[in-house]
Amino acid sequence: MLDVAFGSVPTPVGDVLVAVTGQGVVATSFGDGPAVRRRVLDRLGALEADDPGRARAAREEMAAYFAGRLRRFTVPLDWRLTSPLQRRVLGTLHETVPYGRVTTYGGLADRSGAGVPARAIGSIMGGNPIPIIVPCHRVVAGSGLGGFSGGEGVESKRWLLTLEGYLPPTLDWTL
Repeated sequence: MLDVAFGSVPTPVGDVLVAVTGQGVVATSFGDGPAVRRRVLDRLGALEADDPGRARAAREEMAAYFAGRLRRFTVPLDWRLTSPLQRRVLGTLHETVPYGRVTTYGGLADRSGAGVPARAIGSIMGGNPIPIIVPCHRVVAGSGLGGFSGGEGVESKRWLLTLEGYLPPTLDWTL
C-alpha cells in the first residue's frame, strides 16, 4: 500500500504542508493539520508513513524558498493526483515559467498545446495539488493578477510574486 510522509514549514503566509511518497512530492498545501493530512491520504488511498526523514528535502527547499534563498525547486515530483490534461498543463508551467516571471492563462493554454481555453487553465490552476513548487501563482490574467485559491487567496499570490521580485514590495511587506 502507498504511504505518505508529511512535513510542515512555518512561512509568512502560514504553515505550508508537504506530502511525499516514495516517488516525490505528491501534494503541498497552505495550512496543516489532521484534516488537511486526512484529505491527502483519502485522495491517494494511502496510509501515513512514520518516516519524517522522507519529507526533509522538500521541507528544506520550501523553507529556503520562503527565506528568499531558493529560486528553483529540485525535489522530485509525484504527479499521480493529476489527470493527463492537468499533468500536461502543470508540467508545462513547472518547466517553462521560472522564478520571478509570469505567464497569462491564455499564454499557458497556448504554450501547453492542451487545446483548452484560458478559462480551463484557471480551473486547472485551482486544482493544482502541488502549489508553490508547481508555481500556479505565476499564472496571471491578461488584465491583472487573476484569482488564487491557496492560502489567503489573491493576497497570498501577491505575496509570492513580491517575494520573487515580479511585483514591487508595498510599504508593509516583510520577508
